Amino acid sequence: MMQWRLRTAAMFVAMTGLLVVIGMLVGYLFNNMWMGLVIMLAISVLFNVYSYFCSKSMALRANKVRIVTRDEAPRLYGIVENLADKAGLPMPEVGISSMPMPNAFATGRNPKNAAVVATEQILSLLNDDELEGVMAHELSHVKNRDILVMSVASTMASLVAYVTRMAVWASMFSNSDENNGAGFAIAMVADILLPIAAMLVQLGVSRNREFLADESGARLTGKPMALANALLKLEGGCSARTNNYDNPSCANMWISNPFGKKKCSGLVNLFRTHPSTEDRVDRLRKLDQELNRLPWE
Repeated sequence: MMQWRLRTAAMFVAMTGLLVVIGMLVGYLFNNMWMGLVIMLAISVLFNVYSYFCSKSMALRANKVRIVTRDEAPRLYGIVENLADKAGLPMPEVGISSMPMPNAFATGRNPKNAAVVATEQILSLLNDDELEGVMAHELSHVKNRDILVMSVASTMASLVAYVTRMAVWASMFSNSDENNGAGFAIAMVADILLPIAAMLVQLGVSRNREFLADESGARLTGKPMALANALLKLEGGCSARTNNYDNPSCANMWISNPFGKKKCSGLVNLFRTHPSTEDRVDRLRKLDQELNRLPWE
């Protein structure tokens, strides 16, 4: 799993580099590059603190989640409780979402403040082993601190887009004749390219963390193919015509792409919020062979 941590770290280094470039650009427009850098770092810290403390409540509200007790949802609550104990995690809050699709997600800044959520449809679609696989995946997100990682990545991407647009306006009203023309041109190019680069980094982080949670969850249950079967069912359910999910900003939170199966190839794959289900199932199949290999093979 070290390779996933290294990839995520590399992506955050790239995102930080983008923020440094933007800070220096804004500083250049006002003839003080270092001041722009300091201001950008300060804004980044404020945005990340807000994201750290408020991401859970925002996610629950945005996805119409109600927190349930053991008596209200004994099957789901029992599965989560058993997995949390097996993984050595505090018992998270358990929620049910009324979103019109079979899906699940986890949220919360750390294991002590986490919630795992299943939609109403997933409870009727999956058998116990498959639902256990999905919940193990979500608890792996909690254990691996993926919610915090993705919240920070999303916040940083939004910040890049906001500040590059601010740089364009700053260049238009700059009083410096020396920097005005060149600064405006640089700001326009940055406004087009840097938010795209930041989004690609964010989506790359999202896809990597999904692969990591698949592996961690499958190792927790010892049943990789139960999760693989669940992913195939969820993709089919999310692709149904009855699914009218319309919140792209939360798409990367769910275990399965809430907009259903999309045929993508080449560069288009860079803009996916999730790895393809085929790739995920293939990796889980290989993990199943590894876990069930006989000692003398």
